[in-house]
Amino acid sequence: MRFARSKRGLRLKTVDSCFQDLKDSRLVEETFTIDEVSDMLDGLQTVVHSEVESELINTAYTNVLLLRQIFSQAEKWYLKLQTDISELENRNLLEQLAEFERAEFVSSNKKPNPEPVKHKLTPLHEGASDLLQKEIARLQEENEKLKTRLKTIEVQATTALDEKSKLEKALRELQIVKEDKEFDPTQDINELENTVAALKCQFEKTLNDSTANQKSLEENLVTTKHELLKIQDQLSMAEKELEKKFQQTAAYRNMKEILTKKNEQIKELRKKLSKYEPDD
Repeated sequence: MRFARSKRGLRLKTVDSCFQDLKDSRLVEETFTIDEVSDMLDGLQTVVHSEVESELINTAYTNVLLLRQIFSQAEKWYLKLQTDISELENRNLLEQLAEFERAEFVSSNKKPNPEPVKHKLTPLHEGASDLLQKEIARLQEENEKLKTRLKTIEVQATTALDEKSKLEKALRELQIVKEDKEFDPTQDINELENTVAALKCQFEKTLNDSTANQKSLEENLVTTKHELLKIQDQLSMAEKELEKKFQQTAAYRNMKEILTKKNEQIKELRKKLSKYEPDD
């Protein structure tokens, strides 16, 4: 608010100076013709129009840059933001902002008094590790679920293959039995053929169902593997981001500086000890 107020004050002073310059430079005579007055007003209009347009453009660009920073931070920390454009024209909120600005301006012009302790929000970067830990935990949990799902699909695929093998073996045995029965003149050939045909139809239906189920399981297996690789990649990126954030903390830098100093001290002590060791 203070930044916007200061920028607005500068622009208003610029507009005031335009009128003052016109007064000082052009209003030097007591009487003017209509053409002279019209020319002065046109020139003043051009200058004021340029100043106001420049201020509006600068305000719009400044708001865009501010929103860009907010959105970048939100995207970095996996936050979802929602906006309501209709609130920008809410008269009640606009009047509240104007009242807040007036109150702040009046309080800043008063004699400074000891200010009470204000409770500030925790900066976002201090909670970065917590957000990353939660995201890593979520990815690990999803990773475990996908692994369990993958094992289940693999077991189903193996079971389907076993059933297919058993059915094929049963069909071969039935064909062998049919061939053996054809050489037995006492056996009812028609009854045997009907039985074999019925079993064959049932086997083909079961085989088709098993093949379709196997294809579906294979597709689910491939999809699950892709999802697992994606989750593992996200987990690796989150762990690298957490490690990077930890390396940027003051505790890590202090620890690294202490270790460096200790290594230097050990090297110095070794050099001193080597002077007192007898030569072989």
